[in-house]
Amino acid sequence: QVQLVESGGGLVQPGGSLRLSCAASGFTFSSYAMSWYRQTPGKERELVATTIPSPGGSTNYADSVKDRFTISRDNAKNTVYLQMNSPKPEDTALYFCYAGWGRRNYWGQGTQVTVSS
Repeated sequence: QVQLVESGGGLVQPGGSLRLSCAASGFTFSSYAMSWYRQTPGKERELVATTIPSPGGSTNYADSVKDRFTISRDNAKNTVYLQMNSPKPEDTALYFCYAGWGRRNYWGQGTQVTVSS
């Protein structure tokens, strides 16, 4: 059974830091592209960052988070992370973990991040 379980969300002050984790199981994690998306009420889900598996292995970011957020993966732990540095109030959203490989794709349930003083 495929599972993606996000954790690490919560309340963070602007300019602080927060790390989200997504623990995966039930599929070959190392073969899948892993991404973080986010969504706010009334808006479409937005791609935040993606890590592509090796060989090749690369990362991509939305312009709005570039140079502030870092996505990384630990294939030994089947976990993908999103390090959020200097978050802004506009980063407040429900953050989702996503796994994709060809036509196969899976979503987590989401973890809420609120950036507020």
